[in-house]
Amino acid sequence: MYRDFHATDRWSKRQVHCIYQALIVAIATRHADAVDVKFLVDGRTVWVALPHPAWVEYKNRTGQLITDALAIEIAGHFLKTALESGEGVGREMYSLTVAETLAHLEAVAKEAESQPVTQ
Repeated sequence: MYRDFHATDRWSKRQVHCIYQALIVAIATRHADAVDVKFLVDGRTVWVALPHPAWVEYKNRTGQLITDALAIEIAGHFLKTALESGEGVGREMYSLTVAETLAHLEAVAKEAESQPVTQ
């Protein structure tokens, strides 16, 4: 759903193309307790940082894990929402809170449930 998607920038009304590019544990790269998800937004690099404590909180609440694939979906959902709401225009990095991460995870899960099953 959010590895390769389009969003309409709220301010310019322009359609932008977003493509997932990488997932990096930020402890190694910038000494942050997060997972950084890299997207190209019309060729411009944009990072979405998801805090590691969200993984622990989700596991405690549900007994399930946030997989790499799910982290990409969470970050992509956030990015699309941010672009379409006009939040943080032109930013190179977004850092989510645990609550924001879990809210976007819930939104992704609801979207997945509403998708028709294809065979």
